[in-house]
Amino acid sequence: MRITTTSCLCPVLVCLSFVQRCYGTSHHSSVKVSKNQTKHIDGETEVHHRPKRGWVWNQFFVLEEHIGSEPQYVGKLHSNSDKGDGSVRYILTGEGAGSIFHIDETTGDIHATKSLDREQKTHYVLHAQAIDRRTQKPLEPESEFIIKVQDINDNAPKFTDGPFVASVPEMSEVGTSVLQVTATDADDPTYGNSARVVYSILQGQPYFSVDPKTGVIRTALANMDREAREQYAVVIQAKDMAGQIGGLSGSTTINITLTDVNDNPPKFLQKNHQLYVPESAQVGKPVGKIKAYDDDIGVNAEIKYSIVNGDGTSTFNISTDKETREGIISLKKPLNYERKKSYTLIIEGSNPHTDGRFSHLGPFKDTTTLKIIIGDVDEPPVFSMSSYIMDVYENAEVGTVVGAVTAQDPDSLNKPIRYSIDGSLHEDSYFSIDSTSGTIKTTKVLDREEQPWYNITVTAFEDDRQTDQSHVPVAIHVLDVNDNPPELSTEDDVIICETSRPGQVIQTVTAMDKDDFANGPQFFFSFPDDLPVNPNFTLRNNEDYTVSILAKRRRFSRTVQEVYHLPIVVSDGGSPSLTRTSTLTLRVCACERDGKVRTCHAEPFLSSAGLSTGALIAILLCIVILLVIVVLFITLRRSKKEPLIISEEDIRENVVTYDDEGGGEEDTEAFDISALRNPAAAEDLKFRRDVRPDIQTAPRNSPPLVLDGVNVHDFIKQRLIEADLDTSVPPYDSLQTYAYEGHGSLAGSISSLDSATTHSEQDYNYLCDWGPEFQKLAELYGEEESEQTT
Repeated sequence: MRITTTSCLCPVLVCLSFVQRCYGTSHHSSVKVSKNQTKHIDGETEVHHRPKRGWVWNQFFVLEEHIGSEPQYVGKLHSNSDKGDGSVRYILTGEGAGSIFHIDETTGDIHATKSLDREQKTHYVLHAQAIDRRTQKPLEPESEFIIKVQDINDNAPKFTDGPFVASVPEMSEVGTSVLQVTATDADDPTYGNSARVVYSILQGQPYFSVDPKTGVIRTALANMDREAREQYAVVIQAKDMAGQIGGLSGSTTINITLTDVNDNPPKFLQKNHQLYVPESAQVGKPVGKIKAYDDDIGVNAEIKYSIVNGDGTSTFNISTDKETREGIISLKKPLNYERKKSYTLIIEGSNPHTDGRFSHLGPFKDTTTLKIIIGDVDEPPVFSMSSYIMDVYENAEVGTVVGAVTAQDPDSLNKPIRYSIDGSLHEDSYFSIDSTSGTIKTTKVLDREEQPWYNITVTAFEDDRQTDQSHVPVAIHVLDVNDNPPELSTEDDVIICETSRPGQVIQTVTAMDKDDFANGPQFFFSFPDDLPVNPNFTLRNNEDYTVSILAKRRRFSRTVQEVYHLPIVVSDGGSPSLTRTSTLTLRVCACERDGKVRTCHAEPFLSSAGLSTGALIAILLCIVILLVIVVLFITLRRSKKEPLIISEEDIRENVVTYDDEGGGEEDTEAFDISALRNPAAAEDLKFRRDVRPDIQTAPRNSPPLVLDGVNVHDFIKQRLIEADLDTSVPPYDSLQTYAYEGHGSLAGSISSLDSATTHSEQDYNYLCDWGPEFQKLAELYGEEESEQTT
């Protein structure tokens, strides 16, 4: 299979096609030949033939940007197996197959149906194959070929980074490089002149030029002055096709700025200047300005001012303001109109940064003459010193003289001066000043520990002109006296380990004193003289005004003593020396081997015996159980009833003591209480039930009992006779008690004993309505009513 191509622009391809037909080979083509042994697809035996070239390919070319109405012809595919009878079918696959490139399946002609752009894609890789239409089997193996897009001049050169900004120093020599610009062309640089660019200048002559090949912009005019013109706009053109007619072009703008060099010296506009300064001008303050002008800018325009001559060099000074580039004139000494009325200064202005290339332009400096006229003014008083420092001891009496200030009138009249203390500060309340002499005195007792320094301001003014005032600061230092005793600087408890050894330092203590160093920090420590020698601790005075507390015992025990109180006397080094006794609290603690505190609380005694918490709880429970048993035993013993008669043999007592409260009114078994009832209710005499009588009948000779109409006296006598005649009573005297109050009371008896035998008309059914709290009471009274009814 071979290829046929036609192109009017590339006759070489026609030659190559001819060579292919004649020789079947090309150095640009990829050749695929069939083997001399061909194996049939149906599995038949191999038949050996003479080697024969089957596919011969070359590169195809197609022009970009095709604008014709018909598809662009690319080339033709042909197989040796194709006899022209239409039995061979050509298939095209790969990049753009079917969408861009179409093939005639019968003839093998390839056409491009779309316009191609080489700048987007330079070539396409495709695959071709010949198939038998009847068997659909390939006649030749699949082969690969390339279709290259041939370039045309369709892209103009472009400056991708424009517009540009550049600078070059003024006064530069001709040919000084400014900037290099580069244009790019998207066309194929290997084919023709489509991408060959040439540079030219369209605007900016005669000041600048450009290299046509490299695009380097250079100065073309000498001595370009920035002060005359600073900005230039240069337009550069890039044209392809080597600048020939018909080539495409692009342009860019370069904004070039001339940078400044120091080529202009400073100049004063006038050669003589005049300045008026009043004599009251303050030292160090500006009194005037002067300026020289420079056409340069930046550091090249900086000017340094100096006084080079004149009679005021020691009185005036000049400096440069960097922002305004002015010379600032200030005073070095006070002015006095009475002594000198005018000064003359020669002032020079020069450039500190010069360029030797322009030294021929002259000296880069200029001078001018300044005459200063001093004006006479009424000046305020002048103090003898700019500031005062005075001393006074603390605790000094009110009215103590601290010091004095003096001021004078600088004018020729020499008017008298008056003094006062500025009241804007609080310190003025501690001091006063004599308005005539300027003597300062104290008005309060001063304490250095509260405030060691006082600052006041004294004002001086003329007697008849108080508007012109002078002020001076006065610092008053309060000197120290020894009026504060020292004291220990710590109040925390000191820890003592139980394992302390004799001579071991327990704590190092320091003291503090509010007084000054001369009266304070020279401290001495000791024990009080009125106390005996301490057996547990001792003191060691260190050389750094501290004291160390040392142990004198081998061991300390928390169980024996947990806290020690150690009084220490501290003395200072003042004159006279002051002392104070401070007490330190030393607490015994259990410590680890490394001295770390474990605990500082005393442990219980039982804990040292090895009893655990569970054992202690068991012991307490046993004690509680024993106490409960004892209480129960005592309670039961007290509740046991004793016999009514202590002893049958003991008949000497006539009073029987009952230690039992009995069962109340319902208990009638123990004794007969009928004798205690109302005589009117006792119809029959009942004998005692505690002793059974031998005779149940009353004595015959006993007089009859008359209940009605007797008084208490007769009633008792009658009962006494009955008791004496009663043979059933015990053989010893007995006490008879009667609760009868007698007749005559309209209210009747209030005794509850009578309620057992008399019928009550009270209805207690309302108790049932009172709730469960009165249920028991309602049941009792209910039973009583039922018994009475029965």
